[in-house]
Amino acid sequence: MFDVIPAGCKRAVDVGCGNGELTRELHRRGVPEIMGLDRDEPCIQRCRMHPEAGDIRYVVGDLSNAGLTPKGFELVSAVASLHHMDAREGLLRLRSLVAPGGVLIVIGPARPDLPKDLPIEVAAQIAGLFRSRPTRSAGEPAAPIIWPPPERYSTMRRLAGELLPGVHWRRHLMWRYSLVWVNGMDPDAHDI
Repeated sequence: MFDVIPAGCKRAVDVGCGNGELTRELHRRGVPEIMGLDRDEPCIQRCRMHPEAGDIRYVVGDLSNAGLTPKGFELVSAVASLHHMDAREGLLRLRSLVAPGGVLIVIGPARPDLPKDLPIEVAAQIAGLFRSRPTRSAGEPAAPIIWPPPERYSTMRRLAGELLPGVHWRRHLMWRYSLVWVNGMDPDAHDI
């Protein structure tokens, strides 16, 4: 994910920042102005109190009420947050925040299209038996979770291709997909 951060990135927003892991990593990587946005107030309070919070700005809110500047960010990320909102509206709002030449990164869960996806789902379950689980700091609660995700892989792929010209969409194991979109990429360069 970090290899797609635009060179010289000055402003980033993480929509649905949860407990702030991504915002702190962006800060460590030298992005000078970072905003973490989440509608869960306990998450934002934990972010603000974290020893590495520094000058990261954490805001309680969502895409519809946070007063975010259109085309104001070189990096817009939404990790496990798009499924908390209407997918089409969320992608449109996220897209509107990306500055020319900036990057939108979305990593999210989706449901399989069965029976077509059955072989992939079986492989994912087997891989899951051997996968190490991410660990949280002692006593750190998890961010809120919505399960199952409301959209299917096919729906997310179609919406991404329709709304984000030139998007790079990829399916991952364990009910995840990622998309990377560069604002201003040649619309004929679809990678979907």
